[in-house]
Amino acid sequence: MSARLATMMEAVPERAMNNVQCGARGKNADDIVIVSGARTALARARKGAFKDTAPTDYCAAAMKEAIARAGIKPEIIDDVVVGNVGMSGAGAIQARLAALLAGIPETSSVMSLNRQCSSGLQSIAHIAAAIKSGYIKVGVAAGMESMTLGGKSPNPKMSELSGRLGEKQVVRDCLIPMGVTSENVAKKYNIDRLTQDKFALNSYNRALKAQESGAFDKEIVPVSVKCKNAEGKTEKITVTKDEGPRPTTLEGLQKLKPAFMADGGSHAGNSSQVTDGAAAVVMCSRKTAEEMGLPILGVFRGFSVKGVPPKIMGVGPAFAIPAVLEQTGYSKDEIDVFELNEAFASQALYCINHLGLDTDKVNPLGGAIALGHPLGATGTRCAVTLLHHLQATKQNTGVVSMCIGTGMGAAAVFTRE
Repeated sequence: MSARLATMMEAVPERAMNNVQCGARGKNADDIVIVSGARTALARARKGAFKDTAPTDYCAAAMKEAIARAGIKPEIIDDVVVGNVGMSGAGAIQARLAALLAGIPETSSVMSLNRQCSSGLQSIAHIAAAIKSGYIKVGVAAGMESMTLGGKSPNPKMSELSGRLGEKQVVRDCLIPMGVTSENVAKKYNIDRLTQDKFALNSYNRALKAQESGAFDKEIVPVSVKCKNAEGKTEKITVTKDEGPRPTTLEGLQKLKPAFMADGGSHAGNSSQVTDGAAAVVMCSRKTAEEMGLPILGVFRGFSVKGVPPKIMGVGPAFAIPAVLEQTGYSKDEIDVFELNEAFASQALYCINHLGLDTDKVNPLGGAIALGHPLGATGTRCAVTLLHHLQATKQNTGVVSMCIGTGMGAAAVFTRE
């Protein structure tokens, strides 16, 4: 038993799921590749096209499309990992149902996970680590979120969380509302309201331009659903476009009331939209892809998660991005695109400024302020968008990163095939 345990520990080193390095530069047989990826359009929570649809159903649509684009038989899929935040048990039941509805057989395993806003990216890292260790050959990584349904359960009582909350301030800080952490970042790093609103306006303008040019069309799978209209009548519609992008002006943003503090700068127009949606990717090693004659969309190069003070959780990417760049051997200047989740304008701006990022490289197609932030799906959605954008622009390297509630940041490096 001890020899077997030692072998397992060699295959999966300590903190493997937090720091996954998956390949040197160039093309190597053991590269972890993304064969295909697809996402649903992102719909406004409680008001949009998915408000009357179970997330299981649109997650199944994303999985099925990713599998079809890969050109594989579902029977060869060994494992499925689905990120989710808002549902009980991280949506474990819904994840299994979605996989089965997507045509993946019951003989394939399924798990769900919740690392809050990075859950969709964590699902990719989990599948990558499993392939790298030799546990599986082919896997599906996905993320799904219904913010329409999420959050309906009452928050647990303080005593249910811990009887020791009074012992440490950092423990209590984990309970600070996300919007208040945004205000904490803005205050600590002197990010004023006007700067935040200008950033938000840029996100909307970029997203609208991208949508109008058809930049998202190839990555989105149309999903037909039944939805109640304003008159309460149920009609069948096909959802093909993100609902978040809309014409916006700086004057309009300046008129919005602060959402979290009376004298604050964060509001509905410069914070991420609450959203429903799903995304999925098919992954395997380069060797497997070549043996099976599969297309390769991109390569997963590495992944890292870092902890930060919970009261300013939004700064997480400023520490996760350097960590993953060091791990993979890339410099900041070698990255062509940063898909930086815009939880709030304040925290996105801090990360950009702290890292000295070229703003032209950050969210060239807009970010979560304009497109929406379906919590468990965001990481997978950003990866799908990044890989399609790299293919379309013939750029080579990109980073996906986001902050994480309770004080963390996650980041991953991808390259175009």
